[in-house]
Amino acid sequence: MKASFPKDKLTLSAFDSTLVATFFNQYPELKKYQNEVVSLYQKQHYNYIWFDQKGIKEVGYLLYNKVSNLSSEGISATIPYQNQLDTLFQEEVNKQNPEVNSELLISCMYFFYTDKVYKGLDVEKSNQLGWYLPRKKQSYINYLDSILANPSLIDKDEREVLGQYYRLREVLKKYRLIEKEPWNIILFDSGGTQLKMGDHSEAIIQIRNRLYLLGDLKSNSKSDFYDSTLAKGIENYKKRNGLENNTIISKSTLAHLNIPIADRIKTIIVNMERCRWFSSPFTTSKTFIFINIPAYQLRFFENGKIALESKVVVGKAMNKTVVFSAEMKYIVFSPYWNIPKNILYKEVLPAIEKNPNYLSENDMEWYEGGIRQRPGQKNALGVVKFMFPNSNSIYLHDTPSKSLFNQEKRAFSHGCIRLEKPRELAHLILKNDKKWTFEKIENAMQSGVEKWYALPQKIPVYIGYFTAWVTKDGTINFYDDVYQRDERLSTMLLEE
Repeated sequence: MKASFPKDKLTLSAFDSTLVATFFNQYPELKKYQNEVVSLYQKQHYNYIWFDQKGIKEVGYLLYNKVSNLSSEGISATIPYQNQLDTLFQEEVNKQNPEVNSELLISCMYFFYTDKVYKGLDVEKSNQLGWYLPRKKQSYINYLDSILANPSLIDKDEREVLGQYYRLREVLKKYRLIEKEPWNIILFDSGGTQLKMGDHSEAIIQIRNRLYLLGDLKSNSKSDFYDSTLAKGIENYKKRNGLENNTIISKSTLAHLNIPIADRIKTIIVNMERCRWFSSPFTTSKTFIFINIPAYQLRFFENGKIALESKVVVGKAMNKTVVFSAEMKYIVFSPYWNIPKNILYKEVLPAIEKNPNYLSENDMEWYEGGIRQRPGQKNALGVVKFMFPNSNSIYLHDTPSKSLFNQEKRAFSHGCIRLEKPRELAHLILKNDKKWTFEKIENAMQSGVEKWYALPQKIPVYIGYFTAWVTKDGTINFYDDVYQRDERLSTMLLEE
């Protein structure tokens, strides 16, 4: 088998394959990469990869620069044999004929980099954090061919890492600059409990400064008067932080504004790590659904663009909605609700003991040894549900409890996901299906007779957990860590 490199690149003779084992005896901290290095050079017939007759190739310098600046990737890690690497790249020694140890050291540096930046924590650790979305499967031996052919991929490759990662990386730079600025605790004036438009306060000056620093205000008048410009800044801040949609600066708003910038940086970094785990649906699916649990939000994508956004209610802390993916296969109109056993024993049966009429009052009936709720206005699943069969028994559904969507934090369910806009989602999914019209969909939802429909084209559904998310215009959104997972992930990263 011929080497992968073009003939004009093969300017050096191959080296002795037995020297690989000698190298790892001399550099024991790199032994974890030995199998990959051996496979790499077997593939390349032990030709030099990183050197030509002029010394280290440009791609080697690009890789060294990236490894030397891992903090920009949100990574805190000790680089093995950094002194030797520094000497290799910073002195004239690389201008001389290549030396096998130098070649192999750079290859190990490559595998160290891909391990930290592309792969991240191993699957076992991400599973400990409740992450069951499929992880990327990539041969970084083969990927090196792409890097050598196009070295710019080292800096950004959205096919390899979720594009969100690179947006977070840009915001990380910005927030590290903000961290150098004064970040004093903002307090209400003596006796104050809130601020609203028309008020004067010394605190308003500080709030203005804070919002300007964070980018929610485009200019800073340094006025102590709460005017419409400041109100717009407060609206921007609240919107991107998932807070109640108003312009009142309450105690909770002030507490939010006082979150240390170091904490925000930590949040950005842990979400960069989550991006490393996530195989981007944008590169594999034209149509898919993405639900971000901390944002309490569903987005339906068509051809890479958002076709629908909907608020959602997710599982409460005791009944966490699971992070995983599956294919939506069915829409069920006017569904029965087959009450899960845990709800049956903990809630329904005790309620029946207290009230013998409980079943009839709630449109419920005994069915095949269990209890189900009949289709109708009282049904907990509303008028439609969306099924993507999975071992977690999670699905999307309507709900009669519409007021919950007005809450700032929406973790109320037993694990399934309630939709604010179920009708819109049903119409969108079936808009090109000749078997359905707008009227037929509406009638099916109101018929009171359960009807299952198998979708001709399955729709991938991804349920993720991101407490920081950057929009395409560069705006950073922070969300409540509803299941308290960020700190544990941060600790794991520090242990690496």
